Amino acid sequence: MFAFALLLAAAPAPLPQQEGETVTVRAPLPAAPQTPATLVAEPVAMMIATFDTNGDAMVDRAELEEGVRRSFEAIDTAKTGKLRYIAFSDWALRFLGDQHALPSPYEVDRDDDDAITLDELENHFSRLFARYDRDGDHLVSRAELLTYRTMPVDAQGPTAGRRPPKKDKGDKPKDEGRRGPPPADRDDLAGGAR
Repeated sequence: MFAFALLLAAAPAPLPQQEGETVTVRAPLPAAPQTPATLVAEPVAMMIATFDTNGDAMVDRAELEEGVRRSFEAIDTAKTGKLRYIAFSDWALRFLGDQHALPSPYEVDRDDDDAITLDELENHFSRLFARYDRDGDHLVSRAELLTYRTMPVDAQGPTAGRRPPKKDKGDKPKDEGRRGPPPADRDDLAGGAR
């Protein structure tokens, strides 16, 4: 209580208000939803962009292989030559931004031994490089790493396939959504017929 009194005593006194003067207090405007992007970068595309070591805004195959190797070795600290699936999720979290980002370990692990080798990771990135290299010049530009969003999107995300909002339980008939034959009458279950 004493500390609060000291704070009040140290606070500057409010300026006296002139007679007839109005004070307007402005609050910040509510945040408006961002307009959805039509061009996006996949997490793996952002990672490939970071492999540009010479600063020419292009990634060649040598830069790709070196970047993949460095990322693999950063997680394979025990030098086993393999990343088990949990270690692969650590790799994805660190280099893709989320442990569930694509590529998934199931996609990269071609021999299904529940571990990803450097060769498997390099082979997967080689296929990705070929997919992104749209003009076939053996270089991947920033423009080639962008993906055009084709599905309709609004501020709440993709609209295609979105279910309509659920109605209140009081709005729908009792039997709506029930599958199979209607339930038997209680009298029928008890053995009595009307």
